[in-house]
Amino acid sequence: MLLLGLPVLLFALITWQVVADGPLVGVDERLSRALVRPDRLSELLADLGNVQVAVPVLAVALAYVAWHGRARGVERWWLPPLAGALAMALVPALVAPLKAWTDRPGTPAVPPAVGYYPSGHTATALVAYGAATLLLCGAARSPAVRRVLVVFCALLVLGASYGLVRRGYHWPLDVVASWCLGAVLLAGVWRVAGVGRAAARRHPGGGQPK
Repeated sequence: MLLLGLPVLLFALITWQVVADGPLVGVDERLSRALVRPDRLSELLADLGNVQVAVPVLAVALAYVAWHGRARGVERWWLPPLAGALAMALVPALVAPLKAWTDRPGTPAVPPAVGYYPSGHTATALVAYGAATLLLCGAARSPAVRRVLVVFCALLVLGASYGLVRRGYHWPLDVVASWCLGAVLLAGVWRVAGVGRAAARRHPGGGQPK
């Protein structure tokens, strides 16, 4: 509960500062000016947060986990994939109203517009790659495979976050806020994935549970 409360509190603090144009916003803008250097690499990394890139990765993971759980006769095999899909669906449902409410302008590197807070691309990358990793780790038996999945997920999310800031598509606080939002959504997936792992341990040999 404490671990879940930290991202919630941090998200609330950042949102308050953005809406109130508080001191953190000034720090954020100075940091952005120091970091923004648009180039081809930052563009490619930012694309990792595109729906067209991240969501298909999650869809493949959901399909595999559903097949794997059903093939092994896991009780409620459909629940972990459903949790991953629901977490992904909640990203636009939460981010879009927040963008409209905060009405934050973009950086000088993008055309004048508002609605940049929080970063939808960051939230998409974190939830899509994070949920896929949590579910695949639940299906994987090898600790080495699980470690590789976690490292690969971290690289994808950090790469997308870096690209968005470096290219100037988002202020750093936009990205950090989406980390917090994504962490809350992934907490639910993690909890359900843990239930799925427990069910798999109860039926290690496959076949329909009695």
